[in-house]
This record gives sequence, C-alpha cells and structure tokens, in this order.
Amino acid sequence: MLTSSRTPAAEQSWIERRFRLKENQTTVRTEIIAGITTFMTMAYILFVNPSILSETGMPFDAVMMATASSAILATLLMAFLANYPFALAPGMGLNAYFAYSVVFGLGYSWQTALGAVFISGIVFVLLSLSGIREMIIDAVPATLKSAIGAGIGLFIAFIGLQNGGLVQSDPATIIGIGNLGEPAVFLAAVGILITGILLARRVNGAILWGILITTILGIPLGVTAMPDGFLKMPSFSTWAPIFGKLDIGGALGIGILEVIFAFLFVDLFDTIGTLIGVSQQAGFLDKEGRLPRANKALLADAFGTVAGAIFGTSTVTTYVESASGVAVGGRTGFANLITAGCFLLSMFFLPIIAIVPSAATAPALIVVGAMMIRAVLDISWSEMDEALPAFIAMIAMPFTYSIATGIALGFIVYPVVKVLNGKAKEVHAITYILAVLFVLRFIYLG
Repeated sequence: MLTSSRTPAAEQSWIERRFRLKENQTTVRTEIIAGITTFMTMAYILFVNPSILSETGMPFDAVMMATASSAILATLLMAFLANYPFALAPGMGLNAYFAYSVVFGLGYSWQTALGAVFISGIVFVLLSLSGIREMIIDAVPATLKSAIGAGIGLFIAFIGLQNGGLVQSDPATIIGIGNLGEPAVFLAAVGILITGILLARRVNGAILWGILITTILGIPLGVTAMPDGFLKMPSFSTWAPIFGKLDIGGALGIGILEVIFAFLFVDLFDTIGTLIGVSQQAGFLDKEGRLPRANKALLADAFGTVAGAIFGTSTVTTYVESASGVAVGGRTGFANLITAGCFLLSMFFLPIIAIVPSAATAPALIVVGAMMIRAVLDISWSEMDEALPAFIAMIAMPFTYSIATGIALGFIVYPVVKVLNGKAKEVHAITYILAVLFVLRFIYLG
C-alpha cells in the first residue's frame, strides 16, 4: 500500500519556511481566520464590480468571473512576492470611472477602456521596477503616514455606515442618520454591538464571528435571503466574451492619454495610501517609517492590474478591507492564500456567498475604522505645521470619498505650511515634486 511521504509536520514546515509565521508572531489558525475575515469584508466586489461594468455592455457573469480570477491571481502574487496579508481585487471608484467617465462620458468602448487599463498597468510595472514608487512611499512625511492610516480608518468606517444604512443622504444636511426602524439598518446597528462586545472580550476571530452571527440574525428579520441553491459551476464559455478582448491599439490614441494618466494616478496613490495605512496598523513599518519589501508589494499590485485588463476588468488595487484581516491578527502572506482560496471557492458557491448581507459586513468595516483611528496619537497636534496637513489629509478621505484626494491635499499643504514656517529644509525633495504634480492634477483633471 502506497503512503504519502508528506506529513502534516512537513506541510507545517513548508508554511513556516515560506511565510515565517513564528518570526511574525502569528499562527496558522490566526492566519486562516484573518484570510477569511478579509474575504468576507471585500466579497461584495464580486457583485458590485459586475453590476457597474455590465452597464457598459459587458456581460454580468463574465465580469464576475474576471473579478474573482483577477483577485485570486493578484492576492497570490502579494502572498508570494511580498509575504504581506494585503488582498487585492478590482478597485471601487476606478470601476465607476471606467464605466461612467471613460465609456459613457468620453464615448470610448469598453474594449478600449480595458486597453487603457492594461497600458497603465505596464507603466505601474515599470515604475515599480525602477524603484520610483518605493521612493515615493519613503518620502511620505511621518505625520502624513499617521494621517493616512487614520484617514483610511474614517473612510472605511464611513463606507460601513453607508453600507449598513446607518447614514444616508439628506438634502438639507448632505448626510443624516438612517432609519433604525428598517430591519437592515437595525441589524447593522446590532452587528456593531455584537462585534464590539466580542472584541472587548478578546474573542479570537471576533470580527469574523460578528459577520457570521449578524448574518444568521438577519434570517428571521428578512434581511438575509436564503440561497436558491448551493453550487454553480464556472464555465469559460461564460468568461469568453470579455477575456483578452482589450483594445490596446485604440488605447494608444492620443485622445485617451488623459484616461491612462487618471488610471495610473488613482491606483498609484490609492495603493500607496492603503499600504501605509494598513502597514502602520499591523506594525510593518520600520523605525524610519519605511515598509520592508514595499517594491515587491507594489509589483504585485502592478501585475494584478495588467492581468485584470486581460481577464476583462478595471484596475486591480490593494484593498483597504485588508485592515479587517490585520485587525484579527493576520501578519503574513499565508492569510492571502486563504483569501485567494475563498475567492476560488466563491466561483463555485456564489449562491451561498451572496446571502451575506451588507448589513453584516458593515459593522466589521466600522469597527476596523475605530481601530485605525488611533494612528492620530502619533501626530504632533501641538505643532500646527504638522497638525494642519495631517488633519486635511485625514478628513478629506471620507469627505471627498477618495484616499488619493486626501493624500494629494496633504502633500500640497505640507510643504506650503513648512516653507511659510521657515522649515523648508525639513521637506523631502520628492515631496515638493509631488506637491507640484498634485496641483497640476487638480488643474488638469479637475
């Protein structure tokens, strides 16, 4: 009788050698919980991304396949290249820009728009290989790094409040409180309390348990819909209408250079902001505030965008929801293996994944936002030339609904305030360059 020479100990040894769990003070169990938690908080992209891109004429089911496939590949690249628990998928905001601005607003076909995404991805790769992107991360002032972490916390908390219906648009005050009498809104509020209590009691995997318990509680409330089935086998014939259909030649036309630049700009600084913010929360930054293996992390993001365009989706980027996995202890790329595995399984079990309501994942985002806001403690609030740029960067993220815009405003205000305060030498040369570029960005792209 043949037996396998590979034992559980050997498997554990491979995991330890590859991902250095002990060195990063984590365990297999913790990484598994972190990977699942990250997936649960970003699984909405499986449905939201196709719903947006399908308005351009791209088949919904095909985009869903492209979304899952690009998330799997890019998340695995991050795991093996950089060994960080940062998951990736097609980015929100960028998909809306793809559909509503590029296709509807400028009149380009979705094939040409995919070509623009591909070209921007190639530029990402070249910038990453040259080390320029890493230099930009290293040039971010310490006070802005703290502000970015806190700002992202406010941003994802705001997203959670919206997803849970706890805040809503109000013509008189712009935003207002949601209707707690609605079952979904009530469930989201209860979910916050459940998750907060579990965290206060230091329950392992508290955020994941919060999502699952809230989903179950949503069944009698009519918020959690029961699945029509359990399995749905993926098929390449479903994917074929968009796979490899990008029009690179059309995207090279001079009229679309602005589009390529916009994809490049937003992905570059969304990724940088997410890496800094989540890395600060996880304790990955060194004493100089630098992220080890940053270039490898950026390469994973860049290659993910290139592959995503071929698969048939808009720009792939590092997800701020990775903070939820970090919050439960995720520290290595092994968590990413779990997240990627969940995306793979989701391609077969989409009917089950679909039952988790936004009211169940919203509390996780709100609680993680509360965890990330503590980064403000590292800002020198008594020094206005440090405090003002940090505050503007931090508050602009939720108010403009853009991490990149918050970073841009912070970079513009920081050198201006420093120069006017007679501290021009404290500002890194790259910071001055970026400030000028950001000003031009606002003038040119509005």
